[in-house]
Amino acid sequence: MERAEDNESFTVAEADGNFRVLPTQRPKVLPRLPRGHLGVDQWTPSDVEPNFHPGGALAPDVLTSNNRTVEQQLSALRFATPTGTQPQKPTVLGVLVVGKDALGYVPGAYIQFRRIEGTELTDAIKDQKEISGPLPEMLKGLDDVLQAHISVATGITSGPIEVRSPDYPLVALQQIGRNAIMHRNYDGTNAPIRITWFSDRIEIQNPGGPFGQVTRENFGRPGITDYRNPHLAEALKNLGYVQRFGVGIALANQALNANGNPDLEYEVEDAHVLAILSVLEGHSGRSQGSARSDALF
Repeated sequence: MERAEDNESFTVAEADGNFRVLPTQRPKVLPRLPRGHLGVDQWTPSDVEPNFHPGGALAPDVLTSNNRTVEQQLSALRFATPTGTQPQKPTVLGVLVVGKDALGYVPGAYIQFRRIEGTELTDAIKDQKEISGPLPEMLKGLDDVLQAHISVATGITSGPIEVRSPDYPLVALQQIGRNAIMHRNYDGTNAPIRITWFSDRIEIQNPGGPFGQVTRENFGRPGITDYRNPHLAEALKNLGYVQRFGVGIALANQALNANGNPDLEYEVEDAHVLAILSVLEGHSGRSQGSARSDALF
């Protein structure tokens, strides 16, 4: 058994020819670890450049002028260990963002989506999907699923213009979904992000409770933010999915209010955060006493 590089709080163990990562203590950030048997050939320049560089991490003219190899690019983006190390190995960040088999090495790195025909988990399942893949593919898949399930009601008013109101604003769902990917805990749990779409509400649960200066008491308060996975947050920003840090909840509430939905609700626990978005009135018969799912399902 050998210590992982960069003095991270993990060891790499080999058994029957298969490598696995064992935590020796709880890391404070997403560990940037080399994975034992992964090689840089897990991706090619065609994976890295179209999927990541257009977001602004490395401008195309810079890539052309400095003649960096793909190995050097991966290292500069923190997707692989330095090119001087032999053999060069992908990091967990690289596996999540542009790796070909993230689930093979980070088992909880996917989104479980379920559409429930009712207000209880025991009601019939209308649709379910697992959304996975490298980060750009997962984000696109999430957007596609959310858009497919939003319904729009047309209201006839006394004026000449129809009023079209979605049951949920897409922007709010995107903000909370992306927040879950950014802030979830990738260590010590194999649980996925869970999105459960009931007839009266949507629940988005991500593994990992408050982190750093964020506590149960100040969770969601404007200006109070911290990053369990700062390099993953940087990747999301470079990909164009996050414009400004620390405003996701505020933007979601702004979109909900503009659409006529109630504000976000949160249930904050040590091991998970559950975000609850209530449907626009008139799209469902939700009452004040409507039951919610157990956040630990």
